[in-house]
Amino acid sequence: MQSRSSRASRTLLIAELVIGCAAVLLLASAAGRWLAAPPAFAIAATAGYLAMAALIAWRLPKNSGLGPANRVTLARGVLVCLIAAALFDGAWLGAQAHWLVGAAILALAADGLDGWVARRTGSASAFGARFDMELDAFLILVLCLCVLALGKAGVWVLAIGAMRYLLVAAMWPWPWLAAPLPESWRRKAICVWQVASLVCALSPWVMPQVAAPLLWSSLALLGWSFAVDVRWLHRTASGRA
Repeated sequence: MQSRSSRASRTLLIAELVIGCAAVLLLASAAGRWLAAPPAFAIAATAGYLAMAALIAWRLPKNSGLGPANRVTLARGVLVCLIAAALFDGAWLGAQAHWLVGAAILALAADGLDGWVARRTGSASAFGARFDMELDAFLILVLCLCVLALGKAGVWVLAIGAMRYLLVAAMWPWPWLAAPLPESWRRKAICVWQVASLVCALSPWVMPQVAAPLLWSSLALLGWSFAVDVRWLHRTASGRA
């Protein structure tokens, strides 16, 4: 019985991931038809989605499907893959910046929806929390790259998107950095401000002179938040020792 249930869960997972891939292809095709997106856009979006799907299939616990909350996060992942694919043609990215802003706003608006669904349906999980967090981190990095590609800020803007990955790299020499952190509204609020400031910077109506202060404030808040968390983790690790 357990084996049959496991097979059913994996079959459902594959079906859900295939539907997501079909959504990417459909939206990329629509962008090609109505927004004159180059062929590389559809290829890059599909490749990005397949990489995400492979990671989901690898990391999702066995005998479990995505569940309602993770389906919402997967739908957000489709949007993120499309936004990332826009980076493969700088000229098209500049011409369609308004589309990029709309997609980023939609991804930002849906950010808290998966958590709400998880609470309402009792489908919260460690995998879902990690999936949501990593997708947020990747979206922020992609938006930083878009801001740089559009010339709205200098290369320093990449520090906003790279900080999370620098912390992950630092976990190798300092394993205590990998300890779980308590829930924090500060962390959530700063994450929202990061994405909001990046979306504002990407808007065709926002000049670099306005975008830069917004992004500098985001970087400063992010640096402060990371410092607070690292200090807490160090104190906790020292207390255990």
